[in-house]
Amino acid sequence: MKLNLNIQPLSSWMNVTHQPLVISGPCSAETEEQLLATARLLKATGKVSVLRAGIWKPRTRPGEFEGIGSIGLEWLNKAKAETGLPIAVEVANAKHVKEALAAGVDILWIGARSTVNPFTVQEIADALEGHDVPVMVKNPINPDLSLWIGALERINRAGITKLAAIHRGFSSFEKTAFRNQPMWDLAISLKTLLPQLPILNDPSHICGSRELIPFIAQKALDLDMQGLMIEAHIDPSVAWTDAAQQVTPAALSEMIDGFVLRKAESKNPDFVDKLAVMREKIDQIDDQIFQKLGERMKIVEQIGEYKRDNDVTILQVSRWDEILQKRTAYGSVLKLEKDFTEKVLELIHSESIRKQTAIMNATKAELG
Repeated sequence: MKLNLNIQPLSSWMNVTHQPLVISGPCSAETEEQLLATARLLKATGKVSVLRAGIWKPRTRPGEFEGIGSIGLEWLNKAKAETGLPIAVEVANAKHVKEALAAGVDILWIGARSTVNPFTVQEIADALEGHDVPVMVKNPINPDLSLWIGALERINRAGITKLAAIHRGFSSFEKTAFRNQPMWDLAISLKTLLPQLPILNDPSHICGSRELIPFIAQKALDLDMQGLMIEAHIDPSVAWTDAAQQVTPAALSEMIDGFVLRKAESKNPDFVDKLAVMREKIDQIDDQIFQKLGERMKIVEQIGEYKRDNDVTILQVSRWDEILQKRTAYGSVLKLEKDFTEKVLELIHSESIRKQTAIMNATKAELG
């Protein structure tokens, strides 16, 4: 099911000076000199379309640097006047919105810590009523697609049609190389439900480390995301916030040069014909997969009835362990990733448990 929001195409409100679209600037505006120097170098690359900087910084714990505050808006306007770059800032409440709009900020974004709270998003939406300003909404900290969509809907209902989403990854207890798990499937789901919605990627917050940014940025572009928000600082080693994930303007320029830009479609008749043939093969295989899954579930139901009639529990841990070991080993031979195989097996096992539970709990009347 697709959702209907009144959204303008990105090209109608964003002047993209270079492909891909890149929004860049320091994580935090620290001093006027730092911001202006960074802005000049970003402008000189010729590859940045929008200057960003955090001036109100929601921090996890009190006592950390929480942004320079409203004076940062003056610095951003000086940078805009000198470089010609539009400016973007994060807003987290109605006061931020009013000050940013009064200062002539070109683009607002709502951060992950705000998106997670519908009360905060509604406060921001109410403050935006009657204003024709572009707004970008980052995904919530936790992996909740409904919260993300809800925030976009609230802003859209306030009359904001220049709307975009920013995929910045999700918090997870699992420790990996990334600061925030990409969980690409959630971004893809959002794109499927709202195909007209521009989605940008924030590899800086996903990675938490500048070394990983090119990999994540390239994957985002390969998934047809429409731009990148990458943090850049004139000297990341002395940055007051998130030093490890910021790059220099020179490094950003080099990174952008290394991106491979691919088309969403091809008009080459040979490509279209061959792709159609391969997709037809996939459709046939998918049909076979679902047919076999249906056959498997019928046997699962028979097993459930047999267990019920013999007073045997649904879950047989030893059998589940056996399936996991055998099927993951077989999947490995077929060059399937172990994580993928395990996820597929877990979904099938979960549905098998559900079916057997329904059979176990069926009343005599239902059984006839």
